[in-house]
Amino acid sequence: MKSYSESYKKAGVDVTAGYKAVELMKVHVARTVTSGVLSGIGGFGGLFEPDLTGIKKPVFVSGTDGVGTKLKIAFLMDKHNTIGIDCVAMCVNDIICCGAKPQFFLDYIAVGKNYPEKVAEIVSGIADGCVQSGCALIGGETAEMPGFYPVDEYDVAGFSVGVVDKEKILKPDEQKSGDVLIAIKSSGVHSNGFSLIRKVFTVNEQTLARHFSDLGTTLGECLLTPTKIYVKPVLELLEQVNVKAISHITGGGFYENIPRSLPSGITAKIERNAVEVLPIFDLIARTGNIPERDMFNTFNMGVGMIVSVDKNDADKAVEVLNASGAEAYVLGELTEGDEGVIIS
Repeated sequence: MKSYSESYKKAGVDVTAGYKAVELMKVHVARTVTSGVLSGIGGFGGLFEPDLTGIKKPVFVSGTDGVGTKLKIAFLMDKHNTIGIDCVAMCVNDIICCGAKPQFFLDYIAVGKNYPEKVAEIVSGIADGCVQSGCALIGGETAEMPGFYPVDEYDVAGFSVGVVDKEKILKPDEQKSGDVLIAIKSSGVHSNGFSLIRKVFTVNEQTLARHFSDLGTTLGECLLTPTKIYVKPVLELLEQVNVKAISHITGGGFYENIPRSLPSGITAKIERNAVEVLPIFDLIARTGNIPERDMFNTFNMGVGMIVSVDKNDADKAVEVLNASGAEAYVLGELTEGDEGVIIS
């Protein structure tokens, strides 16, 4: 590679570091290659040929997101190989809510200073997330931005595209009173609510290193647990059960996300005693003296995704999800009303 600028390097941008980062990440990208990939990384655009066999009217579904201030935890712990899983998860978990299968993913990493090994570590997590969701990492961008980001900090965002047959797009408007809500367990906090968490714990290296017996690990390790990717279990469910709607429980918790998949005149009634709250949420509420209403309006509380099915399909849905490795249980039901969400 002959490209080199001493003047640009003195301004804080080392283009050769970018080339090294690309070389280091190639091994991770290779793990995500699927049959549709037509190009390698490094070009101006990523080429992908989707397999549309059996799909009568293909509809593309896109999703984009970042990781938010969870990155602050990664910075303090100097651990960067899982944050990419979160980035992929936040995109593909949204796509699957429409019934679509993720096809490919692109990332954007902005850094204060390009440390090739750190960038490759971030990409290793992105590749892990792509493998877990069955989509290909076909491109991305690493931007070195001195003076904009501190030298040891970065931001990560992603973009994914999925495909679904038009006739198989989920139809939330067909939900009715008596339909059952199935909870799929989360792996932890996932990637939302970290501004509140950092305020509650006054997060620093010391608090993150503290071991909590009820967590079974340090606070930092618990908080960095990657967001669970639900793509494969949900795709299996869609093959076997008539799923009416899916809610991805992200920022805004139950009260914001569940109504996004409800038709007018239908309310989601959640049985509070049925919710299997993870220990980390009890710790957050106790430490910060946070009202339960606020907890359910901020965090997933141990439920990363909620699936709506006919009551006659509920047992089958739980069975399929559990067999696919996703821990599922009945959470509540739909009733008539305009309250949105009732937790009681």
